[in-house]
Amino acid sequence: MHGDTHPEALKVLQEVFGYDSFRGPQQAIIEHVITGGDALVLMPTGGGKSLCYQIPALLREGTAIVVSPLIALMQDQVAALKQNGVRADYLNSSLDYHEAVEVENRLRAGELDLLYIAPERLATARMQMLLEQAHIALFAIDEAHCVSQWGHDFRPEYRQLSHLHQRFPQVPRIALTATADVPTRHDIMEHLQLHEAALYNSGFDRPNIRYHIAENQGNAKEQLLRFIREHHDGEAGIVYCLSRRKVEETAAWLERQGLTALPYHAGLPAEQRQHHQTRFLREDGVVIVATIAFGMGIDKPDVRFVAHLNLPKSIEAYYQETGRAGRDGLPADAWMAYGLQDVITLRQMQQDSSAADQQKRIEQQKLDAMLGLCEIISCRRQALLHYFGDHLDAPCGNCDNCLTPPETWEATVAAQKALSCVYRTEQRFGVTYLVDVLLGKSNERITRFGHDRLSTFGIGKELTANEWKALFRQLIASGYLSVDMEGHGGIKLTANAKPVLRGEHALTLRKPSKAKSATRRGSKGASTTLPQGELWEALRQHRRELAAAQGVPAYVIFHDATLAEMVEQKPQSLAALGEISGIGARKLADYGEGFLGVILAHREAE
Repeated sequence: MHGDTHPEALKVLQEVFGYDSFRGPQQAIIEHVITGGDALVLMPTGGGKSLCYQIPALLREGTAIVVSPLIALMQDQVAALKQNGVRADYLNSSLDYHEAVEVENRLRAGELDLLYIAPERLATARMQMLLEQAHIALFAIDEAHCVSQWGHDFRPEYRQLSHLHQRFPQVPRIALTATADVPTRHDIMEHLQLHEAALYNSGFDRPNIRYHIAENQGNAKEQLLRFIREHHDGEAGIVYCLSRRKVEETAAWLERQGLTALPYHAGLPAEQRQHHQTRFLREDGVVIVATIAFGMGIDKPDVRFVAHLNLPKSIEAYYQETGRAGRDGLPADAWMAYGLQDVITLRQMQQDSSAADQQKRIEQQKLDAMLGLCEIISCRRQALLHYFGDHLDAPCGNCDNCLTPPETWEATVAAQKALSCVYRTEQRFGVTYLVDVLLGKSNERITRFGHDRLSTFGIGKELTANEWKALFRQLIASGYLSVDMEGHGGIKLTANAKPVLRGEHALTLRKPSKAKSATRRGSKGASTTLPQGELWEALRQHRRELAAAQGVPAYVIFHDATLAEMVEQKPQSLAALGEISGIGARKLADYGEGFLGVILAHREAE
């Protein structure tokens, strides 16, 4: 198909998917792939990546093969496509032998527009043979950062996807990801042999997400509960924890506080994980508490918050996880509480891992960058985007540092005391011990080592123990101190500490914050942007019943944003309803009468 494909692509967008116009570079990408070009697409989560291969799949002859790493994602995408009247299916381990053979036969017969496959299955000889017998329109490689060892979620089976180009040189390939810094991008292009591909980078900004990072003041669960109660009561969210035990404890505790909270981690039985994931996708207001085993490929658009009760191991992981909030473009929150113990735990995990030294160094740098993001006193979004090689001219006005600028203090003298104490105790002790020395606490251990006779003993009484701990955390985060993992977590000086100790470098640091959650300062909070009232509830109830009857998540029928537009427009005819964003021809035919009936009945009742 050559020439200007725009009219046909736009027609498909409007009639099949129900959207008026393309966003950002979507149109350029779609036209490039339709005409047979390869592409690497960097687009933030919720930016409309899927349409970049789904529309070419409908306009090119044959079946599009979509490589996707997770069963849940495949099932969601296929369910949503079928709602729009698209011939889509998947091949994965959730199918029995007979079901899989049926899908294979449909592929051979040319009866599928899109087929979703896991990378492991694609690498098998059986699948390669099957592809040889089919007519392939294009290959779409989703979550393409999995190719790269520099990425945060490296999967070796993705490396084998380079064979696609060798076996099917005429078939266009489109690789897509929401998270790739510059080294990861180069790795993707190298390993997938996308040297000739057009690069489409629509930036990494998700302006609808508000970022808030707080210190764990020893009561992180209460901080989290206060945040949910104040801003997201009754709304869907994800809470990430570092360990399985913490997942289970936190979910049980939130349940006792009256929330619907379900645990999810790799140690739970498969059927329990599946049950919890299904409830999260299909019910309203469920909070899932999870390790990072949960979420990649979760397509639920109305997650109103993502919370972290521990520090993520990299900015990529943080960006990927927080990107599960607000995929519908409506306001959402990314909230985190972290503490010094997180830093020590993550450094210990890095030290103990079986990774090669080079990989450990990469992970160390990524953790340092994550810590830096936590401790900065300027706009978090600018720092986050800068990390990905993206640029934001002015502070965002939608992160905690912009909304309530942190108090800072001239910390040079206190830092000199802390660094000097590390030096005089021979760089062998942990933070708690060092704080005791600075505060002049005379206990058996300090006396045994003779540290009650040091010049730094008791010179830090102007700060509390918690303030000293916060200072040590910031000095570690800023690279003036390091944690010696092989020496049982002892704190050591780095080369950067010398100029501070000599008084050649002044330090301005963030003051430890008092225990309170982010204030919204009269801005549109996520919990107030969705409509309230009887019509909204009636539409949601109707959607819920349709979804339950079909066994699909409610958002597969219509997104919240589509229902919100119905409440605002109150269309009085099927034609007017069809003008609403997200309602294509098939959905108008299937659901139009029902939703119109709800709207008209509400009008009569007014």
